Amino acid sequence: MSVENEKEPLISVKHVDVTFYNGRKHTFRAVTDANFDIYKGETFALVGESGSGKTTIARAIIRLNNISAGEITYKGDRISGKISKEEKKKVVRNIQMIFQDPAASLNERATIDYCVSEGLYNFHLYKDEEDRERKVDDALTAVGLLPEHKSRYPHEFSGGQRQRVGIARAMIMEPEFIIADEPISALDVSIRAQVLNLMNKFKKERGLTYMFIAHDLSVVRYFADRIAVIHNGRIVEIAPSNELFRAPLHPYTQSLLHAVPMPDPIIEKAKVLQVYDASKHENYDETAAMTEVVPGHFVYMNQGDKDQYVEAYNRMMAEDYKD
Repeated sequence: MSVENEKEPLISVKHVDVTFYNGRKHTFRAVTDANFDIYKGETFALVGESGSGKTTIARAIIRLNNISAGEITYKGDRISGKISKEEKKKVVRNIQMIFQDPAASLNERATIDYCVSEGLYNFHLYKDEEDRERKVDDALTAVGLLPEHKSRYPHEFSGGQRQRVGIARAMIMEPEFIIADEPISALDVSIRAQVLNLMNKFKKERGLTYMFIAHDLSVVRYFADRIAVIHNGRIVEIAPSNELFRAPLHPYTQSLLHAVPMPDPIIEKAKVLQVYDASKHENYDETAAMTEVVPGHFVYMNQGDKDQYVEAYNRMMAEDYKD
């Protein structure tokens, strides 16, 4: 039995397709047959190049994008498609999103006080005005800002500070699950670690579960518990973080790892880049599906290819052990 089968998923994405329509004749399938579970208390990373469908899946989970097939569940209850008003409130209350562009996700005409308080107003999560102000002050302090900052406007802050406001806005709702859509890609390198450490701090203190979206595998290596790799709207590999780096099995995952810069100039100069060619590697037949190669490590493959993937996994693990 897979280790994953012993756990109860917080979020389940089952055979989800997302299709966008431009008129009656023109369609574009952005996500194809996405399948994964996210377990309570873990950080699940979704990694792929720009335009691969990462944000589309995230927006489908929080109901900003409609799905054309499949099902999304939260604690076993379906949250995709038509649901009751109570269920919609449950989704908004317990699932929050930290957006990629902090400038675009904040209302430039509203003060920081209102931006952070908006969820409190919508769900009336405060006893009185004094309680609301205290919650806003605590949220800003928790992300390293000062209570007096709440009278300012978003344009008066740096990119890193605006992202902290976005984190405070999500945290003040006391959610159970947070989707972080490339929260550090718009930030200076010097403060990326600060934001990641801040998110890890909240995870430990509040028992949060994260879905962390990124296009750079090196960013999530030490932050994520498990990583899913997506290419052209299809998830091609899911594995524990350390194992994915030790034994990447799908050719696309291997090409992503080869693209990560090495700090050693000698190694970097000698490195041969592995270019992914879809015409050579995506010869899928009707048996193709996400298949468990070893417990917890899944690869999208034709069923007849499993033996060669198992052999490749054993070889990579053996080589890594020797090193």
